[in-house]
Amino acid sequence: MSQSPHTNRTKTAAIILAAGESRRMGTPKASLPFRGGTFLSVLAGTFSAFCHPVIAVFGYEGDRLALQAPAGVLPAINPDYELGMLTSLQAGLRTLASLGDFDRLFFTLVDHPAVTAATLGKLLTSDAPIVIPRSNGKRGHPVLIDAEIARQFLAAPLSAKVRDTIDRNASVIHYLDVEDTSIHDDIDDPALYRALLARDGGTS
Repeated sequence: MSQSPHTNRTKTAAIILAAGESRRMGTPKASLPFRGGTFLSVLAGTFSAFCHPVIAVFGYEGDRLALQAPAGVLPAINPDYELGMLTSLQAGLRTLASLGDFDRLFFTLVDHPAVTAATLGKLLTSDAPIVIPRSNGKRGHPVLIDAEIARQFLAAPLSAKVRDTIDRNASVIHYLDVEDTSIHDDIDDPALYRALLARDGGTS
């Protein structure tokens, strides 16, 4: 199902979480070369066909990385990134809220750069408050949420985790089966990065 910010009946945004220190990788994952661009630019390009705005949340070396954000990506800085992923999602949500209303929101980690447009389009066919892709019985990213679930994330204490809000709303989750195994990618170290490039045809 092909949708875009111009044809979709709802306002859908995207938040890409790229605030971690990338200790095991040794370099910021957002900047890793991939398909002639970077993890961030490729992922943002995929989302931009469906979403506006596309926000990237930076933490470690955030000011420098924000200045290098690809065209069309709105950077947000999370000063509390060391406290965990929820704080980055909240930073992105605060930036999004400052821009006006939205109906739905994708969020994902920057180390899932190969997720396909077909997966995003399929997730958008569901009207559930939370939509999560699943492949081979295992769930992955990106997660699609509505504005009410987003407000719950914003209201959560800094000590909470993203999964706390997800689990609390388990009864309204729609798991959608997809063929896209890249929803499981978690490219945390150089070996996994090399494996991704090999699987993707060696492009970087």
